[in-house]
Amino acid sequence: MPGSRLRYVLITPARNERAFIEGTIRSVIAQTLLPTRWVIVSDGSTDGTDELVGRLAGRHEWIELLRMPERRDRSFAAKATCFNTAFDRLAPIAFDLVANLDADITFEPDYLEFLVGKFAENPKLGVAGTPFIEDASQPLNHSYAHRFADLQHVSGACQMFRRRCLEELGGYAKLKGGGIDLVAVTTARMNGWQTRTFTEKTCFHHRRMGTAARGPLMARFQHGQEDYTIGQHPLWELMRGLFQMRTKPFVLGGLFLLLGYFWAMIRRVQRPISPELVSFRRAEQMTRLRSMILGRR
Repeated sequence: MPGSRLRYVLITPARNERAFIEGTIRSVIAQTLLPTRWVIVSDGSTDGTDELVGRLAGRHEWIELLRMPERRDRSFAAKATCFNTAFDRLAPIAFDLVANLDADITFEPDYLEFLVGKFAENPKLGVAGTPFIEDASQPLNHSYAHRFADLQHVSGACQMFRRRCLEELGGYAKLKGGGIDLVAVTTARMNGWQTRTFTEKTCFHHRRMGTAARGPLMARFQHGQEDYTIGQHPLWELMRGLFQMRTKPFVLGGLFLLLGYFWAMIRRVQRPISPELVSFRRAEQMTRLRSMILGRR
């Protein structure tokens, strides 16, 4: 396969993921194209994650366990710190691509080779990934399975970067409130790179997104606040909230998303990203909204 000429590495921040990470490790070990190195960063895990990873990593010299100091809570900024620390650690190694891989996903044996191949085909591709599913009985039910889906966005479950693209970004922004994956992908486009989700394949997310430390409704409320802090246009957010009322938890999910957004707006929560990125993001959203209204994808 053409992509086999490109070398890739993996980074997986993990905090108390003993229940799921073994499946992720076995998925990677079974890949048709193995990574040059895989750094699993234990972010102060206390549930036996380190021992499990250490036991499995001991059988494969290309897997490394990196332990970070123990903390009390989960944090998106801490996840960014874990990833960036591992990325710096990998700097002396020769590789072309690097993927941020969640510790609670599984996928088919050719999944990573498929993504590598997409980079081989397109030298302008900076970030790539696939949809994730959360219900194995509905493999076609994911966030990109509708005509309004933004295929330029790449979900955080597995984001693969061209090394030069990620170096230009300076790694992930340390955003405590979340949105580190979206900010990375949007900034990459602002820097002139192409970004793409390829729907030909999916990965399976074993924990529902955003519910690791809170229930589904509070997760939506938090997502709404996050949308505000990362510059979402109010009109776009309104459309997004209405659209999400169509899915479980019906009505309430979209309502809590909007409540979170406008609560953050009323409180004038400070945005941790540049005005230039906010303007770029909103311009993209208005372009897409006009296309939707006019019936174009």
